[in-house]
Amino acid sequence: MQAQVSARNLERNILLSLPAVEIESEISKRLKHIARTAKMPGFRPGKVPFTMIANQYGFQIRQEVMSDSVQKIFADEVEKQQLRVAGYPSFAPANSGQAADKFEFTATFEIYPEVTMGSLAGKPLDRLRADVTDKDVDNTIITLQKQRATYDKADRAARKGDFLVVDFTGKLDGEPFKGGQAENFGMVLGEGRMLPDFEAALMGMSGGEEKTFDLTFPADYQAELANKTVQFTATVKVVNAPIYPPVDAAFAQSLGVTDGDIAKMRSEIKTNLERELKKRVQSKTKDQVMDALLSVAQLDLPRSLVDMEVGRLQEQAVQDLQSRGMTTKDLQLPPELFVERAEKRVKLGLILGEVVKQNNLRARPEQIRSVVEEHAESFEDPAQMVRWYYSDTSRLQEVEGMVLEDNVVEWAATSMAVTAVTKEFDEIMEIKR
Repeated sequence: MQAQVSARNLERNILLSLPAVEIESEISKRLKHIARTAKMPGFRPGKVPFTMIANQYGFQIRQEVMSDSVQKIFADEVEKQQLRVAGYPSFAPANSGQAADKFEFTATFEIYPEVTMGSLAGKPLDRLRADVTDKDVDNTIITLQKQRATYDKADRAARKGDFLVVDFTGKLDGEPFKGGQAENFGMVLGEGRMLPDFEAALMGMSGGEEKTFDLTFPADYQAELANKTVQFTATVKVVNAPIYPPVDAAFAQSLGVTDGDIAKMRSEIKTNLERELKKRVQSKTKDQVMDALLSVAQLDLPRSLVDMEVGRLQEQAVQDLQSRGMTTKDLQLPPELFVERAEKRVKLGLILGEVVKQNNLRARPEQIRSVVEEHAESFEDPAQMVRWYYSDTSRLQEVEGMVLEDNVVEWAATSMAVTAVTKEFDEIMEIKR
């Protein structure tokens, strides 16, 4: 078996040569193995004539032998030349006037690129911090009250927080447009389910009142309506005022505080907010570091890895739509929607791999354990959650990936221009009240 290599950028082509005598010998060997137990009408098991076995299974066995042989010689050759194959190779018969004593194939594939890292010195990094205050706890309790609100009909004008039942019809150039009509549509004013201008038009309306108003769709709305001005006619059928549950023992119990202790409830809420704040700060810090790494790294992207990532993102998008109750049968999401994101993810993955290797930033077992235990603290039985993680290597691999990123962030921060920035809890969490 012989191989020749030619190269252009990340793409490689290897000419694979398979001796015909070895192929035919392996085919014969496998057919004889089948013949030992093969069953055909009129023959006892193992007594079927070899010519009939060859006619029945010959094509399939030939395909299997050729595939196995090409895969083996390919694997041997890339190992010999110490090539790191990115993605999957493609094989095609070589158009080289091959002789009868051999079969030739061309393997086309990409290799992993060299990653050249520039300096992070002077790159800005904001280290965010905030304190969770009593006011933040109060705001969270108000949000929890709203989530548990009941509603009662109100004989007054609608205001923020009210639940409205509305009929509406939208027209574009005097003609109804798709998705612009609804009857008995329920919505909470101020919740943001509808466009802000639509909700603003309903504010102050009473039950039974009708209004006609213009609305201009934003530029990032669906293509056929983006930047278009339409006319809506809306009738508020019912205005329902919210009734919020009191913050008492029953309320605390509904949040999992079994003894109904209000102070304990507030303490647990604060602990949860601090946990979420820590995650958000870590996420924002990581985003800054990743952007900095992208800006100083030079590398070529293997198209095969990008295509694989596009496929994964397409699949994730379809699954997300399914989880929202949408019908996705025969749904084909255009790959170009995901190319930019896929390229960034592949590039970051290659950069992180290089940084980890160069600086020995691999995740240590004690780091992984610490992250697992910290995550488990938010569950009723932390020990059981820890066991759940350690019962499946794929779950631990996800945690390991998180630890690797954290290690890279801390390593990068030693070179970057770090500025401590103090903000309010709501600002860091991007909460609008």
